[in-house]
Amino acid sequence: MAQAAQLDRFSLILPFLEPIRHLIEDDGISEIMVNGGRRVFIERDGLLQEAPGIVIDERQLLTGLKIIARSLGDEISEEKPILDSRLPDGSRVAAVLPPCSVDGISLTIRKFDTRHFTMDDLIERGSVPRQAAELLHHRIACRQNILISGGTGTGKTTLLGILAAAIPDDDRIVLIEDTAEIHAAKPNLVRFEARREQLGLPAVSIRDLVRASLRHRPDRLIVGEIRGEEAYDLLQALNTGHSGSLSTIHANSARQAITRLRSCILQAGLEIPHRALQSQIADSVQIIIHVERAGGRRRVAEIVEIAGFDADSDRHQFNPLYQSG
Repeated sequence: MAQAAQLDRFSLILPFLEPIRHLIEDDGISEIMVNGGRRVFIERDGLLQEAPGIVIDERQLLTGLKIIARSLGDEISEEKPILDSRLPDGSRVAAVLPPCSVDGISLTIRKFDTRHFTMDDLIERGSVPRQAAELLHHRIACRQNILISGGTGTGKTTLLGILAAAIPDDDRIVLIEDTAEIHAAKPNLVRFEARREQLGLPAVSIRDLVRASLRHRPDRLIVGEIRGEEAYDLLQALNTGHSGSLSTIHANSARQAITRLRSCILQAGLEIPHRALQSQIADSVQIIIHVERAGGRRRVAEIVEIAGFDADSDRHQFNPLYQSG
């Protein structure tokens, strides 16, 4: 069944990627990287390794990429040498053409994971201890706002979906994503998905959707990832009664997540006094969970509580709740 699902998932691109077809159909591989049309690397179980002996015809690959881009309402050409699109199932296809890619066409396919993990799965894998998991469930029940930080491929989105499952069924949730991929089986759920600018169609940004969501009576907001100016609108929402909301952000530590969040808010171009902004962040976000990937294993590295903002020292006060060994 899994093999058939994988084949169906990538049926759009398989005819043009025959040399790496076996990698695409391998359920154990999460990412495929073609470096300049020559060497191919894969990620399996969180570890990078080379897939030797693969020969790729760049002309066939270029034709395939153009067809893929066109079918997704996008374009890749000499005039537009960068492609960053997703297949209908959420799998990401990213490519760069020469001369911007110096050694030939570079292609990365990050396959969408259809498995729906639970908190028990993370506990069994050693990604989070049971005590920390129970702590997070308690904070969700108390309607605290939670921000998940981490790097690429550390499992932020997976953890977000798991935490969303702990939200009571009688809460109305608005889920906003760049691309719909979070599994949230809730009875009163509204899903919004951003749209990139396409031929003849204007873009609909995450910020547009955050603003629109407030007119749909959400009890809780879930934003798949904070990347830019939408952070300001989300901050305002968190300060006006939408407690118990969840989101993720790219950062190297829980503390750096605050700095990153502040930078995203400032992208809105508003003149907000520094200390007022810092204080608003402390009032809006109660818990930061930082996740990381170490030795091929994704895990919760730390959980901290924001205890407030000290204006005299210009620093947020953090209360550590969990630290991995």
